[in-house]
Amino acid sequence: MYNILDFSLDKLKQWMKDNKESEFRAKQIFDWIYKKNIWNFEDMSNIPKNIREKLNNSFYIEIPQVVDVYKSNLDDTFKFLFKYRDGNIIESVVMKYKHGNSICVSTQIGCRMGCKFCASTLGGMIRNLTSGEILAQVLKAQQEIEDRISNIVLMGSGEPLDNYDNVMEFLDIVRAEYSVNVGQRHITLSTCGIVPRIKELADKNLQITLAISLHAPNDDLRRNMMPIAYKYSINEVMDACRYYINTTKRRVTFEYALVRNVNDNNECAKQLIDLLKGLLCHVNLIPVNEVKENNFKKSSSDNIKKFYNMLIEAGIETTIRREMGSDISAACGQLRRSYLESKNDLKGV
Repeated sequence: MYNILDFSLDKLKQWMKDNKESEFRAKQIFDWIYKKNIWNFEDMSNIPKNIREKLNNSFYIEIPQVVDVYKSNLDDTFKFLFKYRDGNIIESVVMKYKHGNSICVSTQIGCRMGCKFCASTLGGMIRNLTSGEILAQVLKAQQEIEDRISNIVLMGSGEPLDNYDNVMEFLDIVRAEYSVNVGQRHITLSTCGIVPRIKELADKNLQITLAISLHAPNDDLRRNMMPIAYKYSINEVMDACRYYINTTKRRVTFEYALVRNVNDNNECAKQLIDLLKGLLCHVNLIPVNEVKENNFKKSSSDNIKKFYNMLIEAGIETTIRREMGSDISAACGQLRRSYLESKNDLKGV
């Protein structure tokens, strides 16, 4: 059986044709799923019984179960723990802003990139999520908050470019009018820097925002924080970014998690300025989320401000990310790991 959310409209039309049914039924079915939040074929009242039987025999609608939801007391941030039909747990974060609702979705169950500051990589990677499983996070979150999601960030658990084909299919479907209809410029994809995939993404010439998890201005420091740096040097990553900018004419965002006494000193700021000077880019400074399994500590407010001022004075557009949901462990992988640990503890009782 197939998850119908993995199907595009054209693909479902072809299925209808192959099964001797009218192609227009595909649009009707997707109207129920995407516009009316009806996720049971039997409740699709304008679909003939014989077609519903065929659908039930060939498809399922993979909407995850809500295992838990956490609401921040500090801001309008919601953290969802979702369970798929195979029992695997992922998390998604919804952030409410005046300009609309943003969701940070996961693209893999776990992650194999090994970044030391990230909780989602601690247990390794279990499997990729399909395009429909990524999409289902958006659908279920919209139902839970009773409002539309207008911005999507692929920055949750997993490395999107390590799940390239499924992520590209997700991007095709989520921005379609028959589906969630989120504009390309309202979608951000974050990667730790898989160079060949960055170039492939550039060649697609999408109008999404590319965010690079840089976190260090030189190779030695970056290798200490991110194992991917052993495979691709900073120069290779920067060459790929220049290719992306030249091809898409889109600005690249560089994410830089500030870690106390590691990458937050004046010399690091100077090196970062030299690296990015003259590039069509934006730097997003992130006070690092503290994970108990490593020794990384958040930079002091003074150091964050000094680092920020040095970049601004050098003419590099820079922001300091607002900390959202800090009281509900809203950083990637933290809640999932806590949940799994609690379950394992209970089994041992």
